[in-house]
Amino acid sequence: MTLDERLAAVVPHERQFRHQQLEFYAFIHFTVNTFTDKEWGDGTESPMIFDPKKLDPEQWVRAVKSAGMRGLILTCKHHDGFCLWQSKFTEHSVRSSPWKNGEGDVVKEVSDACRKHGIKFGVYLSPWDRNSPLYGQGKAYDDYFVNQLTELLTNYGEVFSVWFDGACGEGPNGKKQYYDWERYYSVIRKLQPDACISVCGPDVRWCGNEAGHTRSAEWSVVPARTRDTEKIAEKSQQSDDAEFRQRKITASDSDLGSRSVLENEQELVWYPAEVNTSIRPGWFWHESENDKVRSLDELVHIYNNSVGGNATFLLNIPPTNEGLLHENDVRRLAELGEYIKNAFGENLLDSAELSADNDGISAVRTDSYGEYFSPSKGVTTAEITAEWDVPVRIGNIVLKENILLGQRVESFLIEAETDGKFTEVYRGTVIGYKRIVSLKNVTAKAIRIKITDSRTEPTLAFLGVY
Repeated sequence: MTLDERLAAVVPHERQFRHQQLEFYAFIHFTVNTFTDKEWGDGTESPMIFDPKKLDPEQWVRAVKSAGMRGLILTCKHHDGFCLWQSKFTEHSVRSSPWKNGEGDVVKEVSDACRKHGIKFGVYLSPWDRNSPLYGQGKAYDDYFVNQLTELLTNYGEVFSVWFDGACGEGPNGKKQYYDWERYYSVIRKLQPDACISVCGPDVRWCGNEAGHTRSAEWSVVPARTRDTEKIAEKSQQSDDAEFRQRKITASDSDLGSRSVLENEQELVWYPAEVNTSIRPGWFWHESENDKVRSLDELVHIYNNSVGGNATFLLNIPPTNEGLLHENDVRRLAELGEYIKNAFGENLLDSAELSADNDGISAVRTDSYGEYFSPSKGVTTAEITAEWDVPVRIGNIVLKENILLGQRVESFLIEAETDGKFTEVYRGTVIGYKRIVSLKNVTAKAIRIKITDSRTEPTLAFLGVY
């Protein structure tokens, strides 16, 4: 088997495939920090400060749906250790707060709201707990953490994502905890087998920054050791073993999946990227940031380069201390949703004549994976032409590979016919799950898409012109 054949043979697990199809979903950061005006709590906060008098998760869900999001991940416990549910394993939770006389359950209200309004529900559970006296005691803390994880995965219905970060600082006893990741993963696989384990997990990887920046070539096929970054980092802290330092790959590396990077790798995995950032400068609500909500243009840019750059987009929207999303955030989400609806609402390809260098090109008119276009066996290039009776104005072009057959395309270009001749208007690298090409209103009577390099025969499951 050649290198290219080996790379193209790596395909997503069904849970990863479903996750990539969600494309765009919300993060909700909400805890005692919302009331202390801090980003990180230290675990000494009194539960008595937690009292969101107008808490309305349905308002949250309606707002994120208005932006076109299909899921919501709630910070059920951040580094401060305060639990938003009635955990049986700590008093540092909503049980000890004045909210609803200590009988409320934020996790239940949010999960119920998600189900009622038809979006997926996910959980964030910080492995770093600055309140628990067990933190830093090895198995005793792992038992505690697994007990809380089990509560979240058994009491709130289907969970689409379990989101872990790698925060690992000292606990109240001055000790660090070296997490038993494999044990955590096995619990999730047993209780929620369809859930993706994200960032510090084997299913979805962090893009490497929290600013919304993406790589020009984002590969889903990467070295297996990329998944071990956090575990290797932890072990290297405990050991002088040079092997671990040499093996480490950082999430911010500019190239994770080119041929040159992968040619000597023994084990490859499908490990798609997720872009996570906040709609405001901070992850938790701060009144001083009410006028610092990202602009529509900035959010559109991040959306086009994440969802349209072979990644998913996780956008954080923090509720206020009243328990509502601020009106400025709600307005911006609605504007973003309206933009997406208008920008991708009418596929101009419906009125175009399609041709290609072999049969089967009509399959790209339907956004599905049952049928797809691919050239003859052994051919690693392709040329597709779409032509209209009269010139059309093109804002965006969407291309999707059939990732069920792997990620193959290395490079492509787009030409537009104006004044009777074709001129190159875009040159790109990978396609993957989805590539959005923003042409900013090019007027053309025809476009020609040339796949110039592919690992094996390229596939195209969908083509949209808007």
